[in-house]
Amino acid sequence: MSSLTNHERSVVSAVPTGLWIGGDVEPGSRGTLDVHDPATGDVLAEVADAGVDDAVAALSSAVAVQTDWARTSPRERGEILRRAYELMTARADALALLMTVEMGKPLADARAEVAYAAEFLRWYSEEAVRIAGRWSVAPDGNSRLLTMKQPVGPCLMITPWNFPLAMGTRKVGPAVAAGCTMVVKPAAQTPLSMYAFAALMKEAGLPDGVLNVVTASRSGEVMEPLIRDPRLRKLTFTGSTAVGRRLVEQSATQLLRVSMELGGNAPFLVLADADLDAAVEGAMVAKMRNMGEACTAANRFLVHESVADEFAGRLANRMAALRVGRGTEPGVQVGPLIDEPAQDKVDELVQEAVDGGAKVLTGGGPTTPPGWFYQPTVLTDVAPDALCLREEIFGPVAPVTRFATTDEALALANDTEYGLVAYACTRDLSTALRLSEELDTGMVGINRGVISNAAAPFGGVKHSGYGREGGPEGIHEYLETKYVGLDT
Repeated sequence: MSSLTNHERSVVSAVPTGLWIGGDVEPGSRGTLDVHDPATGDVLAEVADAGVDDAVAALSSAVAVQTDWARTSPRERGEILRRAYELMTARADALALLMTVEMGKPLADARAEVAYAAEFLRWYSEEAVRIAGRWSVAPDGNSRLLTMKQPVGPCLMITPWNFPLAMGTRKVGPAVAAGCTMVVKPAAQTPLSMYAFAALMKEAGLPDGVLNVVTASRSGEVMEPLIRDPRLRKLTFTGSTAVGRRLVEQSATQLLRVSMELGGNAPFLVLADADLDAAVEGAMVAKMRNMGEACTAANRFLVHESVADEFAGRLANRMAALRVGRGTEPGVQVGPLIDEPAQDKVDELVQEAVDGGAKVLTGGGPTTPPGWFYQPTVLTDVAPDALCLREEIFGPVAPVTRFATTDEALALANDTEYGLVAYACTRDLSTALRLSEELDTGMVGINRGVISNAAAPFGGVKHSGYGREGGPEGIHEYLETKYVGLDT
């Protein structure tokens, strides 16, 4: 941990680094795995590396307390979440610093994520007491129909590295509110935030065994036996579409309840009548949140030909002015990418586009070591078949292309296997409504670059997955419906 200040070192050292099973911190049967600082490549910490037996023990812990936890009153479950929200809010600075050193995002972004993560705890503390069924008279009048909602049961949650705290609370919050127990497997690159969260939940009063956390260097090998275990009732995953497909195939053995939040290829449409100042501002937020390492990041900028040159120039000027550096340094706006393979992948996409005729307005390559940084980049004249328009970039690169008509814009926007989110800038209400209806995505942002909200359903269509997280819809992913027929 040579790259850390004394304060940073104390924050990292305070986090439990063993497997979190039944409320206890346990060693991993495979030893430890290293957590790296992406700004320097240095080792931040060593955390337990789980084997299959460790993961099975975590599931057994969840199964052992499922019945008792399901019987806990909704009010009590809600109060635990409310206390967790208050603890997270009170410790926002420490949690943000921890996230920055293990994941790389600037402190301002990390603080915003902590606030966003906490909102899921507050929202589902309120939803816990609003789980309702239905009572009705049968059509023939001879019986009564009762429906009730009950917890699904033990859940396996696999979370990504790009939002290491919020992607956890977005799953754990509704599961706790619904009365489910769980095993969480955070990404190997960013386990510290999840371990800190597990300790916080225990402090908030969550009974031992309800939340278990395991880290593993061989995720597929360790998780597959749990997915095929008949005691597991639900699988939820946030990550790449390729991995999601494999997990869905594995889940079919036990016919698990499954929710998948997968990849994206978000279009950002700028219509001829758009307010260009607002459009550029929205584009910066939609592209550069989390250095572009977000499934919701704007991936393709589709701009009307009448304003394309001006928009691209303004966007390039804004991108060129961003300060790149270690996220803990004052004034830094762009941190490193998560690791060297991520940096290499972004550069491959940029160079492939340039080789195909794209023009670089700013950026265009990685920075010099140390760390896995990439220059904020704007490309124009991108060929229609360029990989950066087909694949998720997951970095600070904005390819700008042109369209002539709204019909063409919609065709280009929908020409992808993904369907998570789309953005559009227009001052015409009729156009906004048409785009909202015809964009083939699970979410649409009109004249805004960030749409994530704990009170709204987050999720996609097509190869971006299925199921919803957040909002009233989010808790139903963790509830089963039971029907009872009553003679009267």
